[in-house]
Amino acid sequence: MLLSVISLLPLASQAEETARPKTTGYPAVGDVPPRPDKPAMTADEQSKLKKELSTARDRQEGRQETKQTSKSKTSAGTTPAKP
Repeated sequence: MLLSVISLLPLASQAEETARPKTTGYPAVGDVPPRPDKPAMTADEQSKLKKELSTARDRQEGRQETKQTSKSKTSAGTTPAKP
């Protein structure tokens, strides 16, 4: 008797699992996560980061301009060899 009850237990758990609706893995269209209580960055941190990024961009643009001007100076001073 005990063995028959133990052998039926896996079947009972399978029946419960098949009763659940299948999900697609994607959230519903209107299902959005709640807004966090604390923002990721404060306004001061955002302005500081924007300033640092613009400074880095300006510095990189300056390097590119100097490379281009130095290339044009070296190529302007040399004459190509005639074959």
